[in-house]
Amino acid sequence: MMTNIHRMLTPSAGRPLTTDGSIALRNLDAQIYGLEAEVASGYLTAERRLCLIDLLVLRGRTLGRIADYRRAEQLANQFVGETGSAESFLARARIHALFHRFRAALDDLDIAQDLSIDEATVEEERAAIFQGLGRYDEALALRQGAVARCATFESLAALATLYAERGEIDTAQQLYVESQSRYRGVSPFPLALLDFQIAQMWMHQGDWKKAQELLQFAVQRLPGYAPAQGHLAKVEAEIGDGEDSVARVYPLVMSSDDPDYASQLARILQDLGRIEESQHWCRLAATMYASLVVEYPEAFADHAAEFWLGPGANPNKAVELAQINFEKLRSGIHGAGCQRIESEGSKAIVHPCKEQNRGYENRGK
Repeated sequence: MMTNIHRMLTPSAGRPLTTDGSIALRNLDAQIYGLEAEVASGYLTAERRLCLIDLLVLRGRTLGRIADYRRAEQLANQFVGETGSAESFLARARIHALFHRFRAALDDLDIAQDLSIDEATVEEERAAIFQGLGRYDEALALRQGAVARCATFESLAALATLYAERGEIDTAQQLYVESQSRYRGVSPFPLALLDFQIAQMWMHQGDWKKAQELLQFAVQRLPGYAPAQGHLAKVEAEIGDGEDSVARVYPLVMSSDDPDYASQLARILQDLGRIEESQHWCRLAATMYASLVVEYPEAFADHAAEFWLGPGANPNKAVELAQINFEKLRSGIHGAGCQRIESEGSKAIVHPCKEQNRGYENRGK
């Protein structure tokens, strides 16, 4: 029984035991495959449709697969068109928020609430959107209210990530530790997502050692967690381990359809003086960003601008793309705290489908 449970290799006491990350990912694939078969057969309840969409987003976030996000979006749009149910508008609101279409997400949440989605769920979603918009005071009121009602791992972890984004380090760290003590599941996903979020806080503070430790926790728990691997490579590059950083990013550019990894590899190779190799990955990243900026400008214009300002070496293009973000800022769609898709761990931690998550984790034991 214990052979499939993964103990963290860390001196820190009290870190929960979880299912081996490789087994968890295989079981996630299997559950998605089963639910997709139900979609094809036409026999899928509203609850299970919502679950499939959430699990596709979870896999996309974990493995860096934009294709999973696209599939989730397609299913959410079909769900609304075919049923118009409360669950369908909730699903589409989550997809809108995933791609930073925050105004549309709030509109769909209003409809879902009118159609009977419970208030606690709506408040969780609104808090995540307000956090994405940088409307931290509104998000904080909702997050604190959730903790006051029930101090669970999910509510405490979500509050920890909010304080982390606000730069309130001591409070975020305290909540991070407390949330782990409340964890009662065996899935590695929520804990790895939380480690990743708090590691980003330490990166923003320039504390590479603490960031590295937490990112290592995340990838030990979930080796396939692409954003954590990518950020760990950034830390390695910052502390002078350029070759280790390259070795860590190469598998990501082969397995992920997210151009951020090709851009990251191009930058690291540039810094190491490997110009010809860098140019190859620059060309690939440029092609991928061009397509994504057309398809999902709210979510990828800032990524692309960063690329053109850095390894892409085209400041004029960067300014053009940055203008897209500026216009959205002025129109109230984006806020100063808007986070990248891969960074929305607080939302992933609190999403439903908990019963299904326990099911696919337990099947591998």
